[in-house]
Amino acid sequence: MKKLFIILFAFMILIPIKVQAASEIIVMDIDSGRVIFESNSNEKRLIASITKIMTAIVTIENIDINKTIIVGDEVLKSYGTNTYISVGEKLRIKDLLYGLLLRSGNDAALTLSYSIDNNPSTFIEKMNSKAKEIGMNNTYFENPHGLDEETKNYSTAHDMALLSKYAMNNKIYRSIVETKKYSIKTNYKSYVWFNRNKLLTTYKYCTGGKNGYTPKAGKTLVSTASKDQLNLTIVTLNDPDIYETHESLYNYYFSKYKNYTILDKDDLKLDKSIIDNDVYIDESFIYPLKEDEISKIKTNIKIIDKNSNRIGIIYVYLDGDLIGKRNLYVKKHSTKKKEQSFFQIIKNLTTYKN
Repeated sequence: MKKLFIILFAFMILIPIKVQAASEIIVMDIDSGRVIFESNSNEKRLIASITKIMTAIVTIENIDINKTIIVGDEVLKSYGTNTYISVGEKLRIKDLLYGLLLRSGNDAALTLSYSIDNNPSTFIEKMNSKAKEIGMNNTYFENPHGLDEETKNYSTAHDMALLSKYAMNNKIYRSIVETKKYSIKTNYKSYVWFNRNKLLTTYKYCTGGKNGYTPKAGKTLVSTASKDQLNLTIVTLNDPDIYETHESLYNYYFSKYKNYTILDKDDLKLDKSIIDNDVYIDESFIYPLKEDEISKIKTNIKIIDKNSNRIGIIYVYLDGDLIGKRNLYVKKHSTKKKEQSFFQIIKNLTTYKN
């Protein structure tokens, strides 16, 4: 019993006390993909409306967002959280995306699912195809909204973090999820939609995300935040205190980690005893570290071909684990003779030896 208490106490002091209620948690660096913290992050669960992140990405990547469409009868099947758009109403895809991600409209999700070939099955196929492309190996979608009475969407905290990381590299998605209020006027009526992600207004470093809830899935939240050039995403599934959990985790890990430039493309310092060529990398390597991890960073150069433009690879290790690599190139020096001025040419022509 004493041993069990020690183990539980040790776990509790590793992370902020407010995160203990969440079933599945992950904290991931958006830029490097480093998993800073996780707990049960590969457990499959129903995910509710955070499904709509994938719905948005599939829409943005496959349809012109300025295209106007007419709402069909599919919205009559919608229930739960809606934007209350009507059959025959004309909206731009862009407007529906705001209704999807801010208001969490299930009717907007259904309408968007008909926007590719007028076939929701095609849309779901693209959702699952994109999931595989991103590396979401424990994810399966059956609908575009996340409701789980008839069809069900399963994923993990880790997979949803990968999706969040991917989505935040899309300017359109990023612009929508950071919006707090959106107003439109259609041929039928006017709307004002407020972002249901409360963290966007309660936590000043929050940059976006999507919340969700069904009785079966519980409360789910994918969020992003940025501080001092460190960009994190957090996913919690089946967590009754989603906003408190996320803010607590952000505060904790922003205080513990910062970005370090390990390989600088503009100031590359290498051991000349290993390589004496004039070399370069085309992209810096930046990685989030705790202060006590800095001394644990090691690099290793592998020479591939001294006669090639890509002469080798620099591998970066943290405490013996490979965390990244960069190709090493040889700088090409021009062999073109320096152009002489007109006066220099004349001087050369008139100069002779005795």
